[in-house]
Amino acid sequence: MSVSREGSRTKPSWMNGFLAMVKYEILWNIRKKKFLGVLIVAFALATLSLAGGYIFSSITGQPMEPKPDFVVNSNLGLIGFAFLLFAIVTVMNSISGEFESGSIVPLLAKPISRTTVFMGKLFAAFLTLVTTYAFLAIYLSIGGVIIYGPQNNLHLVTLSLIGGILSTLVWVAIVLFFGSVFKSSLIAALGTFGIWLGANIIGGILSVLSAQGWILTYIPGGGTSGSVEGTATTQPFLGAVATGTDNIGPNFINYILHPSWEVTFYKFSFGQGMNGLTREPLYSMPLSVVLLQSIIVALAYFIVFALIAWYAFKRAQITE
Repeated sequence: MSVSREGSRTKPSWMNGFLAMVKYEILWNIRKKKFLGVLIVAFALATLSLAGGYIFSSITGQPMEPKPDFVVNSNLGLIGFAFLLFAIVTVMNSISGEFESGSIVPLLAKPISRTTVFMGKLFAAFLTLVTTYAFLAIYLSIGGVIIYGPQNNLHLVTLSLIGGILSTLVWVAIVLFFGSVFKSSLIAALGTFGIWLGANIIGGILSVLSAQGWILTYIPGGGTSGSVEGTATTQPFLGAVATGTDNIGPNFINYILHPSWEVTFYKFSFGQGMNGLTREPLYSMPLSVVLLQSIIVALAYFIVFALIAWYAFKRAQITE
């Protein structure tokens, strides 16, 4: 171990301090049963996704049919709110909890910098998400084969895992931002939920009724929806595609399977046409651009909010 001396104190190397911080955070999460809670939530959501076919079959009386693309289309069995939920559960009190409990004082008395503390906590959250989503991918793959029969393109489930982590890290950074700035776990949770709720309410209106739905591409969340049109003589509708940071996984997989897809976005109007609802095409873009935009937006939000959270933590005043 490389060390440097400042007076009589021995300071560990950055890597040793970082690993010690990661271990501290993971053990703390285990003691507080936070990690167990995340796995339970993941198991419940995945089970609900797997059971959806049985529930529908029992309600309608229709027999179960094979779904060879169930796993690859499931996005780990998660919807937008689940990414927010995992972020809140994982890091809601990672920073703020230290201030609330007073444990920040002995923690910062250790011979490691605040930057090392922050990075260790962030990396521990990343490891928690990787473990959780890997569990989801394996559980859904096995369950999908058992319930819905042989599955296509199971090798692409890894892309769902990568996309899910990127989607969640956006909200992780926002939770850390509120926790570091306000030093309150409650504000960290409610503030992030408020952003998610506002984005979804405003997004639902803009994406359907306004020609300004493109704005949602640059807001964390579900984004705006478009469709991929086929030919009128063969298959007029090929699939739906959504922008936004919550849809990186599905867009990853669709791009691998259909690299030539062109996504068209529409504006819907009421009170016109025979059915009282018409749609007007606004613009089109390749699926590759949709995917690239969602990744860049996710990374930008993560970097910006994580940097602000780090700066607020680094400058926070500690009162014993």
